[in-house]
Amino acid sequence: MTSTTPVASWDDLVAAALLGTERRTPPVAPRPGQDAPSALLDAAALSTVRRRAGLRPAPARPGPGRAPEDPRPMLPVAARGRLATLLADRSAPGRGGPRSAPDLAELLPQWLVLANHYGYRVPDALLPALLDAARARTDLRPEALALGGPRALWLARLNPDWKFALRGAAGRAPAPVPEPSGTAAAPAGEQRLWEEGLFAERVSLLAAARHRDPAAGLALLSGTWSTERAEDRLMFLDSLRDDLSPSDEPFLERALSDRSRNVRATAAELLSALPGSALAARMAERSRACVSLTTDEPTTERQITDEPTSDRPLADRPFAARPLADRPTGEGPTGGARITVRPPEECDSGMQRDGIVPKPPSGRGERSWWLGQLVEATPLDRWSEWFGGRAPAEIVTLPVADGWRADLHAAWCRAAVRQRSAEWCRALLGTPAVAPAHAGEAAPAAWRDPAKLLSALPARERAEWVAEFIASHGLSDAFRLLGVCAVPWAEPLGRAVVDALDIARDAGSYPWSFSGVMGLAERCLDPAQADRLEVLTAIPDETEGAAPGAGGYWAEAFQRLVGTLRLRATMRAELEPT
Repeated sequence: MTSTTPVASWDDLVAAALLGTERRTPPVAPRPGQDAPSALLDAAALSTVRRRAGLRPAPARPGPGRAPEDPRPMLPVAARGRLATLLADRSAPGRGGPRSAPDLAELLPQWLVLANHYGYRVPDALLPALLDAARARTDLRPEALALGGPRALWLARLNPDWKFALRGAAGRAPAPVPEPSGTAAAPAGEQRLWEEGLFAERVSLLAAARHRDPAAGLALLSGTWSTERAEDRLMFLDSLRDDLSPSDEPFLERALSDRSRNVRATAAELLSALPGSALAARMAERSRACVSLTTDEPTTERQITDEPTSDRPLADRPFAARPLADRPTGEGPTGGARITVRPPEECDSGMQRDGIVPKPPSGRGERSWWLGQLVEATPLDRWSEWFGGRAPAEIVTLPVADGWRADLHAAWCRAAVRQRSAEWCRALLGTPAVAPAHAGEAAPAAWRDPAKLLSALPARERAEWVAEFIASHGLSDAFRLLGVCAVPWAEPLGRAVVDALDIARDAGSYPWSFSGVMGLAERCLDPAQADRLEVLTAIPDETEGAAPGAGGYWAEAFQRLVGTLRLRATMRAELEPT
């Protein structure tokens, strides 16, 4: 039965309520036995329900599609509980516990790396919390989305708060990559995913395809290159870095003419990392015109170094046969040899096409700016060729005329890191006993960045170099150096850090002066060091001149360090397959 009773408007009901039912008759008829005020309130309640109901009936929207399958093994039970705890406490480290309690927020990134190392997938019930954590902390996103897998991307499509997962932040999110077809052409399923997939899926697909078959991966990118957005072209181009090879050169040469300046610069950087590329040859030709070796004496390096030296006293050996640490400051390997520099007079169109940025940053001269870019893009082996076969360790000790040493060495440092030349990085680093801020010079050697140079060395060599540096200079300048060492720290690095912290404690200073190093130690020390550190958790006797209460603070800091190391060991055990 359809009601024919007219519905009073909301405005009429409000007016009657404001004026009162004695002054204005309500726009509704009372039921038998009901007074006017009650009838007005009933009508207002009914109208409120109608207003809140809101929309007229409409066809229901289709529900989301079925979540994709994830064939990876589920996290072990103990590890699931650990992840739930880490996600619950990520926004409030140490909440409710003593100051010596481990910082769970700082352990979450390491836990994610371990879980991905073992190839697990996260329980579906924890996916929302994992995506929330990745939304709040960009440093978690690659590992969090890799652990979340295809279901994390499926879920992110349903919530705009997680849209970050659908863009480039999901570079490690797994993508379905078909088996290789035996040709450079992409299989149909892979091609469709490349053309229709989300950006995160496309980035993952390109990385996987490049790792499996670089030519096929490059063919995928080349097919849609001209239609991609500039920011997407830049990210796709950067993904070629890991599996870069000479076969990529034609594509990168074409990218030098791209509309985007950032794309052009990245293409030039990648080409300069290929020592045999045409761009590297062009840069080398320009550098050779700017940097040369001059000698005042006819004696050659080869004549000196070919002389037997093994049985001669160190002081009597030729310069090149002496260890670098024992060579006099400023002494050249051949006495009269020195490097002369004539920087470019202009930055022509050819240089700009090859990635040279014409406008220098504030406070930097144009010619030195151009020179640095040329030298850092020049293949490093050319310098030995041009400088009479000298090794890098000998080249970096040559005097440089007219104050150009800092600019030249800074460019060599960047080239050594870009070209991953361990030999040049060793030569530019020098010995750990020489402080990097001075390196035997009157003025600070601002050109030297030990952390970047160390990154090109094998992990074991990095740890040994930094350990010797700490033994010589302490922890004050070691924070960035420790950050590039592999985790967990290999010996003797872990021992050197613990010994330096113990010395600082005995000196009576407060531990928060070393809070950065202590935080790194919590995350990077080998958990096996926990038992050795146990003795340091006791409160030491205060010595004369020590800061008041420093011993107690140190004991608390070491208690936290030991507790964190043991928790890390437990987390690893929970993740290990049974």
